[in-house]
Amino acid sequence: MRRVSVSTFILGALVGLQSPAFAGAGHSGGHNDGASEIGAPGEISDVRRTIRITMEDNFYDKEKIIVRGGETVRFLIENKGEFVHEFNIGTAAMHADHQEEMMMMMEHGALEVDKINMDMMEMDMGNGKTMKHNDPNSVLLEPGDSAEVIWTFPKDAELEYACNVPGHYESGMVGKVRLQ
Repeated sequence: MRRVSVSTFILGALVGLQSPAFAGAGHSGGHNDGASEIGAPGEISDVRRTIRITMEDNFYDKEKIIVRGGETVRFLIENKGEFVHEFNIGTAAMHADHQEEMMMMMEHGALEVDKINMDMMEMDMGNGKTMKHNDPNSVLLEPGDSAEVIWTFPKDAELEYACNVPGHYESGMVGKVRLQ
């Protein structure tokens, strides 16, 4: 299981990322460019609750999650579908932007219906953008894979979690985050 946490941000800052908010070099819009707006990576020591999320073709096993403002949650995410799926915490506007980037990934061969071509995510997809997909608020998983996201939610925000693989969001692969 891949652990996605604040260490990704620290490593990124050390190597000089262009965006200050947890995105891969040259990566913009779709993941966590609005860090304070959607929360921040959390630490395992702050986790008091784990939420399991299963991804199928094309839905999540939960349509909504309820969290407290400021709560740090450990998400255990598993892809039980036959297609590549994403779990991405963000706003509706962030997801709309990211869907364009995910389409670019498919057009460049970095993303296939059931496979992620990790080596291709390093290549320039135009204007210096790469799609390493290593942001702490998001995981992209091949069928049968699982991952962990540790996330601290803001006090107040309109958030959702979504799969931005082309066509998946539109077919209903989105869930609401309700902050209490």
